[in-house]
Amino acid sequence: MPLPDPRTLHPIPGWKGTAFLKAVVDHPLIEVGDYSYYDDSRGPEHFVGRCVRYHFDFIGDRLIIGKFVAIAQAAQFIMNGANHPMSGFSTYPFQMFGFEGAPEMTPDKLGLRGDTVIGNDVWIGREAVIMPGVTIGDGAIIGTRAQVSRDVPAYAVVVGNPGQIVKMRFPAETIAELLAIRWWDWDAETISRNLGAIAGANIDALRAAV
Repeated sequence: MPLPDPRTLHPIPGWKGTAFLKAVVDHPLIEVGDYSYYDDSRGPEHFVGRCVRYHFDFIGDRLIIGKFVAIAQAAQFIMNGANHPMSGFSTYPFQMFGFEGAPEMTPDKLGLRGDTVIGNDVWIGREAVIMPGVTIGDGAIIGTRAQVSRDVPAYAVVVGNPGQIVKMRFPAETIAELLAIRWWDWDAETISRNLGAIAGANIDALRAAV
């Protein structure tokens, strides 16, 4: 059986609280991989407005979300536009409000941290907060209400505020193999044939499928 269309608005029959992000995100600075979804009982079509905060075009930073990412309600991606200048006596963004004589707001004065990158097969829990410029590795889990201000390695589990790694999901050698296999990049038919191994954590079967 082939995989569903990744541009389906409501991929769960009878439930309109979940949407594949490719069906609802239309923003030049947000990239979304196939089958990544957002769940929100208030309407997942409002993902950009409710979850991607301070994302100003003039800053230019990107939010990059990989494939097969699961994002729970009210997760927050804080982008670099949230930063205020800290080199002067005031942190107020005079420039943004048209105050005459305000110095130019340059990236070095704002301390921009670059793009925010969410890897493949990542699970982001309800009301988790991802700070600007963070990279979350493939297969990681971000717990409910965790605040993530540092990069997260692949297949780590992060909880708390500030976010802390509480465990790795698999042994290092298994993680290395998963990152080499990259099942999320397979074509739809190959993924479908190997869902038992993917969902059942059968690394031998995945290795044989490559």
